[in-house]
Amino acid sequence: MAESQVRVLVVDDERPIRRFLRTSLTAHGYTVFEAADGPEALAAVVDQRPDLVILDLGLPGMAGVQVTRRLREWSQLPIIILSVRDGEEDKIAALDAGADDYLTKPFGIGELLARMRVALRRAAAPAGEPLYAVGELVVDLARRWVTVAGQEVQLTPTEFDLLRALASNAGKVLTHRHLLRQVWGMGYETESHLLRVNIHNLRRKIEPDPSRPTYIVTEPGVGYRLRTEIAM
Repeated sequence: MAESQVRVLVVDDERPIRRFLRTSLTAHGYTVFEAADGPEALAAVVDQRPDLVILDLGLPGMAGVQVTRRLREWSQLPIIILSVRDGEEDKIAALDAGADDYLTKPFGIGELLARMRVALRRAAAPAGEPLYAVGELVVDLARRWVTVAGQEVQLTPTEFDLLRALASNAGKVLTHRHLLRQVWGMGYETESHLLRVNIHNLRRKIEPDPSRPTYIVTEPGVGYRLRTEIAM
């Protein structure tokens, strides 16, 4: 989808922030709509049918996390959180509610644009995409087959399930709790050591340098994200 065709809803109770984002995004070819609070945002999603939502957490009346939960009841459109709150608990709450990404204010417009492109690409990918490929890493989800630089990599069932969860949501931050629940099941949400050990083993098998990961990115205190593109 060309940027000139992308419709973005900016939700923030601060008029200067909305004005800055409207000016910046419009200059890059996006069509921008605005909302100042949660109910207005929900109505705008229905009326304007945006392709992506940029959402502040500290909204009056209905908090951004609540808006995210409400939207996720019936919509999967990408949601990027922009907030002055940089605490791990705030990030985890927003991502667990269904947000696709989280960017802390102040932010660079270049970074925001990059994260928007990733979220939009992910939303446009065919449902049930069986193949993930970036750099020299290829993951065939249907055949449970992984290669690095053309060489097959042997993973344990748990390691593959973890990589599959990341690959199926490539570009999106997945919280520790989400990964534990998806890979190990209900009741394992606090067993963070299981996740750390398997991420370590997975990196050892697929990363060129496990101490400086190329593919699996750590979001400190929050979770992990699989890159959708790397500089070669």
